[in-house]
Amino acid sequence: MTAIETPPRDAATDRWSSGVIPYAQMGYWEPDYVPKDTDLLCAFRITPQDGVPPEEAAAAVAGESSTATWTVVWTDRLTAHEHYQAKAYKVDPVAGTPGQYIALIAYALDLFEEGSIANLTSSIIGNVFGFKALRALRLEDMRIPLHYVNTFQGPPHGIVMEREYLNKYGRPLLGATTKPKLGLSARNYGRVVYEALRGGLDFTKDDENINSQPFMRWRDRYLASMEAVNKAMAETGEIKGHYLNVTAGDMESMYERAEFAKEIGSVIIMMDLTVGYTAMTSMSKWARRNGVLLHLHRAGHGTYTRQKTHGVSFRVIAKWCRLLGVDHIHAGTVVGKLEGDPNMVRGYYDTLRDGFVPRDPLHGIYFDQDWGSMPGVMPVASGGIHAGQTHQLLHYLGEDVVLQFGGGTIGHPMGVAAGATANRTAVELIVQARNEGRDYFTEGPEILRAGGRWCAPLRAALDVWGDISFNYESTDTPDVATTATPA
Repeated sequence: MTAIETPPRDAATDRWSSGVIPYAQMGYWEPDYVPKDTDLLCAFRITPQDGVPPEEAAAAVAGESSTATWTVVWTDRLTAHEHYQAKAYKVDPVAGTPGQYIALIAYALDLFEEGSIANLTSSIIGNVFGFKALRALRLEDMRIPLHYVNTFQGPPHGIVMEREYLNKYGRPLLGATTKPKLGLSARNYGRVVYEALRGGLDFTKDDENINSQPFMRWRDRYLASMEAVNKAMAETGEIKGHYLNVTAGDMESMYERAEFAKEIGSVIIMMDLTVGYTAMTSMSKWARRNGVLLHLHRAGHGTYTRQKTHGVSFRVIAKWCRLLGVDHIHAGTVVGKLEGDPNMVRGYYDTLRDGFVPRDPLHGIYFDQDWGSMPGVMPVASGGIHAGQTHQLLHYLGEDVVLQFGGGTIGHPMGVAAGATANRTAVELIVQARNEGRDYFTEGPEILRAGGRWCAPLRAALDVWGDISFNYESTDTPDVATTATPA
């Protein structure tokens, strides 16, 4: 057997003085590259170490997330490896933020397994976020080519089909998380569900950390919750639902819980982001086969989506979850207690709902995104919202959204049902004002106060919470002046 000759190595160029492997010289920096329609494109925010040129840092990200390693390898000669090399093709400084750059990188579609978010994420964010040549790295956005989009099933049902399932049109859907989310017995938990649903909500839900603890095992909770749902439906004549959380320690238990939820008549189940992309994909396929809506709580996302310089933007998580297939996902409120810049949240909502999302730097969107015929995901707004903000919520978030008033329902001074009635009345008042062509955003407080004169629960809600707001500066805001654009 003839030995394969190892390529010659030039000691003078094998490393830069900064200690960085010369990825730019290895072909991962191609400023003249024109991305193909089939390329997967990423926008990374890079903060290089002192002395590392931004082009070299961008090339290092491209190399480490595709075919490169820390030195020249002779096995490059065993394949046409140039085809598989990711290509950093544009680097621009972030205006007003010295030391930060937006790098655009193109990946050949052959690098990724069809229909696998696990493989996609292992490739794009697998090693590079620990790379020593970078102080920080953030994946800001991703353009997923339609060729790859079509390898995923997407949402089991989507917005249009969900509204048909529920027979609810023309307004946001209304929900509430059962509180306190830990400690209630199954029977008392069911009481909260019943009161909220009979008062006017469409949904109630388990929260992310309700699974099957000693104080309330999952089967007991499911039975008590569905008894409440059925009783509220009989009383109101409306279709109602409770998000039964099937999150568990293993996939077999998740399937067991989902099957039981279906058997006792639930229209919807939920899972947490913490179960991982493979488990989420499996549950999505189950939900499609069984005709059950699938809600996703984005539990844990803030550990890597919130920081401006390092991690993964939520808009990217939203794209991955739309691909693998969920019907709902929490996506921010703008006015609530959780992180949410209005422009960034608008970008998240567009990403989830629209069939085509054009590039829009104001909303943090770096690339056009074509979703083809993939259904949209219903965004969920929750976290510190109340009836007094309804005009703002409709203005910022639109109609195709689930508004979840947890404390803003269950904390009502007249009781849970009254809290639900206040929320339902507020939404219907603002929607009516919108349909009449009124400036409901400006006139909203006046419209709600007028409604409170004949709706005692709404009046009480406004008296208790009307002046409550969470006015903190968002940490994740768009770089409007960023010049990085797709070629």
